[in-house]
Amino acid sequence: MKIRPLHDRIVVQRTAEATTTKGGIIIPDTAKEKPAEGKVIAVGNGRIADDGKVVPMELKVGDRILFSKYGGHEVKIDGDEFLIMSQDDVYGVIED
Repeated sequence: MKIRPLHDRIVVQRTAEATTTKGGIIIPDTAKEKPAEGKVIAVGNGRIADDGKVVPMELKVGDRILFSKYGGHEVKIDGDEFLIMSQDDVYGVIED
Protein backbone atom coordinates (compact mmCIF):
# COMPACT_ATOMS: atom_id res chain seq x y z
CA MET A 1 0.00 0.00 0.00
CA LYS A 2 1.31 3.43 -0.94
CA ILE A 3 -0.55 6.35 0.62
CA ARG A 4 0.77 9.59 2.05
CA PRO A 5 -1.71 11.60 4.12
CA LEU A 6 -1.58 15.37 3.91
CA HIS A 7 -0.66 17.83 6.68
CA ASP A 8 -1.56 16.55 10.18
CA ARG A 9 -3.50 13.48 9.03
CA ILE A 10 -2.64 9.86 9.81
CA VAL A 11 -3.68 6.51 8.36
CA VAL A 12 -4.68 3.95 11.02
CA GLN A 13 -5.47 0.26 10.85
CA ARG A 14 -7.77 -0.94 13.63
CA THR A 15 -6.57 -3.79 15.81
CA ALA A 16 -8.37 -7.13 15.48
CA GLU A 17 -11.68 -7.42 17.29
CA ALA A 18 -12.05 -9.93 20.10
CA THR A 19 -14.21 -12.89 19.05
CA THR A 20 -14.60 -14.38 22.55
CA THR A 21 -14.80 -13.01 26.07
CA LYS A 22 -12.30 -13.90 28.77
CA GLY A 23 -14.81 -16.45 30.03
CA GLY A 24 -14.92 -18.19 26.63
CA ILE A 25 -18.27 -16.89 25.41
CA ILE A 26 -18.33 -16.36 21.63
CA ILE A 27 -19.39 -12.84 20.64
CA PRO A 28 -21.66 -12.69 17.55
CA ASP A 29 -20.81 -10.20 14.78
CA THR A 30 -23.88 -8.08 15.56
CA ALA A 31 -22.78 -7.50 19.17
CA LYS A 32 -19.13 -6.64 18.50
CA GLU A 33 -17.98 -3.11 19.18
CA LYS A 34 -15.52 -1.29 16.97
CA PRO A 35 -12.14 -1.28 18.66
CA ALA A 36 -10.83 2.13 19.69
CA GLU A 37 -7.22 1.01 19.28
CA GLY A 38 -5.10 0.86 16.18
CA LYS A 39 -1.69 1.01 14.58
CA VAL A 40 -0.40 4.03 12.68
CA ILE A 41 0.37 3.01 9.08
CA ALA A 42 1.33 6.41 7.58
CA VAL A 43 1.72 10.01 8.78
CA GLY A 44 1.65 13.39 7.05
CA ASN A 45 4.38 16.04 7.21
CA GLY A 46 2.73 18.08 9.96
CA ARG A 47 0.32 20.93 10.60
CA ILE A 48 0.98 24.31 9.00
CA ALA A 49 0.93 27.01 11.68
CA ASP A 50 -0.48 30.53 11.23
CA ASP A 51 3.02 31.88 10.55
CA GLY A 52 3.51 29.37 7.69
CA LYS A 53 5.94 27.08 9.51
CA VAL A 54 5.33 23.32 9.63
CA VAL A 55 4.73 21.89 13.12
CA PRO A 56 6.16 18.35 13.05
CA MET A 57 4.01 15.31 13.87
CA GLU A 58 4.16 13.77 17.35
CA LEU A 59 3.07 10.36 16.03
CA LYS A 60 5.19 8.02 13.94
CA VAL A 61 4.55 4.91 11.85
CA GLY A 62 4.12 1.85 14.07
CA ASP A 63 2.67 3.66 17.13
CA ARG A 64 -0.26 1.93 18.88
CA ILE A 65 -2.87 4.58 19.58
CA LEU A 66 -6.25 5.11 21.26
CA PHE A 67 -8.94 7.10 19.45
CA SER A 68 -12.69 7.67 19.45
CA LYS A 69 -14.73 4.60 18.41
CA TYR A 70 -16.40 6.62 15.70
CA GLY A 71 -13.47 8.92 14.88
CA GLY A 72 -11.88 9.30 11.47
CA HIS A 73 -13.11 8.47 8.00
CA GLU A 74 -13.22 4.84 6.91
CA VAL A 75 -11.61 4.06 3.54
CA LYS A 76 -10.83 0.85 1.65
CA ILE A 77 -7.46 0.58 -0.07
CA ASP A 78 -6.57 -2.61 -1.94
CA GLY A 79 -9.38 -4.43 -0.10
CA ASP A 80 -8.12 -3.47 3.38
CA GLU A 81 -10.02 -1.09 5.68
CA PHE A 82 -8.24 1.92 7.16
CA LEU A 83 -9.14 5.11 9.00
CA ILE A 84 -7.85 8.54 8.03
CA MET A 85 -7.96 11.01 10.90
CA SER A 86 -6.32 14.12 12.24
CA GLN A 87 -3.58 13.83 14.83
CA ASP A 88 -5.87 15.87 17.13
CA ASP A 89 -8.39 12.97 17.13
CA VAL A 90 -5.90 10.68 18.90
CA TYR A 91 -6.32 10.37 22.68
CA GLY A 92 -2.96 8.77 23.42
CA VAL A 93 -0.14 6.42 22.50
CA ILE A 94 0.04 2.97 24.09
CA GLU A 95 3.57 2.24 25.26
CA ASP A 96 4.71 -1.28 26.06
